Amino acid sequence: MSVKERVRLEAFGRVKRGELTVVEAAGLCGLSVRQGRRVWKRFGSAGDAGLVHGLRGRASNRRLGEEIRDRIVKLHQERYADFGPTLACEKLVEEHDLVVSPDTLAGLLKERGLWVRRRRRGRHRKRRERRSCFGSMVQMDGSHHDWFEGRADKCVLMVLIDDATSRTYARFYAAETTEAAFDVFGRWAGEHGLPRSLYVDGHSIYRDEDHPEKPTQFGRAMKQLSVELIRAHSPQAKGRVERRNAVFQDRLVKEMRLRDIRSMDQGNALLEKVFLDDLNRRYAVDARKRQDLHRAVGAVGAGATNLKQVLCVQERRVVGQDWCVRWRNRWLQIDKRHAGLGLAGKRLLVKQTSEGALIAEYDNERLTCRELAEEPARSRKKRPVINNRKWKPAANHPWNKGSAQRADPRVSLAPATPTRDLHAEKRKAG
Repeated sequence: MSVKERVRLEAFGRVKRGELTVVEAAGLCGLSVRQGRRVWKRFGSAGDAGLVHGLRGRASNRRLGEEIRDRIVKLHQERYADFGPTLACEKLVEEHDLVVSPDTLAGLLKERGLWVRRRRRGRHRKRRERRSCFGSMVQMDGSHHDWFEGRADKCVLMVLIDDATSRTYARFYAAETTEAAFDVFGRWAGEHGLPRSLYVDGHSIYRDEDHPEKPTQFGRAMKQLSVELIRAHSPQAKGRVERRNAVFQDRLVKEMRLRDIRSMDQGNALLEKVFLDDLNRRYAVDARKRQDLHRAVGAVGAGATNLKQVLCVQERRVVGQDWCVRWRNRWLQIDKRHAGLGLAGKRLLVKQTSEGALIAEYDNERLTCRELAEEPARSRKKRPVINNRKWKPAANHPWNKGSAQRADPRVSLAPATPTRDLHAEKRKAG
């Protein structure tokens, strides 16, 4: 029952109990006296069901026929599947002389599971003001797109943009990997210095040091360089770099099409020589304050000579008894000059730079070592047997019971049954 019908049920129930008159109940329900008496009559004859609308559960008299409904849905799927309901209804009237409302069309599609739910309206967001100084915060993101429009393999454009000035740097890479993030950030730091903070998205390679799980290489490097790593929880939070990605996907793609660029190397050359300078001249703005908050690389103990040793993959490895360290199927032999450290069985830090060179460190001291051409030969000695005593069953084990208590399964105790000679018996009988 609807709310209105429940109100009528309560009112005319009181009439039935003698608490109200029919006229008073009709006034409470907003009915005229004449209509109230009709409702009271139906209530007296049919009970609660008499108060329910008579068309409840029946098809509407204005319902379209099944043949027309099927035709509308078929035409929509064949010709107007990606149209909105309003535009699709206009086309159905113009082209096919079928009059249907947008709500009816949407209902028909929902009945058949063909309705695509629209995106929910975004929640209210507060506009974030730009940072006041150059270098206060830099946003970084990887833009995935068919940059060469089929002329080359798909790749990713790593983009960095200063939040205060919109000054931009970008470079093509095969994928959005840790090595790509290290390289593009190192190029920005080499030109401008280390920013105070770096604003990135939720990609797994940007997980910071305080994450409950094991931190990533990039998070470790940012902590080592004293750069605050901020992770955005939505694309709208880092809208400045997202809008810059849209500019690249529009202008850069068309520029490369005009120049018939067919590789990442050609694309990076265009960015470095022409495109980025023109982009920054057009869209970069002045910061509210003139201070440059970028820090020199050497100010945090990472000079230009060893910045690449910070922005690299590094992990700890155990030194073998032969003073060799294994790193991704590569082998390092530590020089004997470090014999006094007693490194066998200890852990040391192995770094792989962007050029592929391996560096071994122990207690922040770089070790002298050389890479072996192949895996070192290992002696194949037979492992000693730790417990070679013969097992002896306990005294109460069934094997130790006497012969009188157990029978030998190989000896049959039943008397032998004589074998009958059927042929001899037949001859005697004959």
